[in-house]
Amino acid sequence: MEHAHPTAAKEHSGLNGRLSRYQLLVLLVAWLGWVFDSMDATIYNLVLTPALRELLGDRNTPENIGWYGGIILAIFLVGWALGGILFGILADYLGRARTLVITILIYAVFTGLAGFSHTWWALAIYRFLTALGIGGEWAAGATLVAEVLPESWRVKGAGVLQSAWGAGYFLAAGVYLLLSGQSWRVMFFVGLLPALVALVARLKVREPERWKEAKPSKGSRLTLWELFGPQRRRDTVVGSALAFVAVFGLWGATNWTPSLVRELIEPGRLAAVEITRRVSYAVMSLNAGAIAGYFAFPPMAERIGRRPAFAVMMAGAAITLPAAFLIPRSYVTLLAILPALGFFTNGIFSGFPIYLPELFPTRMRATGAGFCFNAGRVLAASGPFMTGYLVVQLGSFARAASAIALIYVLGILVLPFARETKGQSLA
Repeated sequence: MEHAHPTAAKEHSGLNGRLSRYQLLVLLVAWLGWVFDSMDATIYNLVLTPALRELLGDRNTPENIGWYGGIILAIFLVGWALGGILFGILADYLGRARTLVITILIYAVFTGLAGFSHTWWALAIYRFLTALGIGGEWAAGATLVAEVLPESWRVKGAGVLQSAWGAGYFLAAGVYLLLSGQSWRVMFFVGLLPALVALVARLKVREPERWKEAKPSKGSRLTLWELFGPQRRRDTVVGSALAFVAVFGLWGATNWTPSLVRELIEPGRLAAVEITRRVSYAVMSLNAGAIAGYFAFPPMAERIGRRPAFAVMMAGAAITLPAAFLIPRSYVTLLAILPALGFFTNGIFSGFPIYLPELFPTRMRATGAGFCFNAGRVLAASGPFMTGYLVVQLGSFARAASAIALIYVLGILVLPFARETKGQSLA
């Protein structure tokens, strides 16, 4: 229940360029929500091979693991897209804070339930339902942070928020390392932890004053359709295309890193616990670079502009992706290259909580940002499926993932049509 708060304006303004306690709390809650988003998404990547070995039974060949793993990832991305669009609309009508709570609970509960899967298709269903919450949490959380933080902190806050994705990778890898030797099901049970963040959000986070003043009336039509009117069409299409490229590259290639490690280290020569350790260290190495990329994008976007910053990240990803997957002949070499891969392929995502909210007015900001960031995932869902297909055709995860790098060239060709928003405050 909402209550009027006499100090709301003071809390939201900050003093001397610093964030107030309440603004820090909002940033922390949204950050933790995205940390656990990342953890829940990463859990599947870490346990993909052992889970499908058990669930596929006698059919657990490397080709079938790649094939069915790609199908489940594709289904996951479709759920993520639908959740981002649906809950983006809901965040404009119901509120950012309320939607944040709902989405965190959804992805926490269904991640935990995935641990009870006994067939590959049951796991696919649970991952789809988990993805609905993950997609929705970004739309609500990114919009909440953009509207609560003062203008002087908004771009920096976007970098801090996106760094949560790298922190979630570290958390998942650390838990995986800690639980090495345990059943893959235990990893999914750990995914219930985010429910605690939802409780804090429900008790402490209020709806932004900006949203209260501009929220759509009950009788108004869904703002989703306005995204394709003459005023918004170009921004919607370009924003969706840029997100599609980033997501396709990430899920079509980068997130197969655990499988690449297993392929590279010849698992038949190592104990299961040692394999688990090496996979965990590889994921940590990748995300050390990712976190650096998350913090590097905001100042770059402020200095040279949003479009050039996206261009730098896409060009870097197009080079480092095939380098990381084709050059290494040893595990140590792979560990040395993975930070550069993470910097570009993951760091680009800091651009979206900065750029997308700038394209849309308050009354439809969550709808617009949620749609653009997630609509492309429906098409990007073909990335894991295509990688699985290419593994069969090309014979290795390395060659398959490297072929996916061409998607970043498409992104560079889209950038000239993007509207530059450097120096523009939220409408």
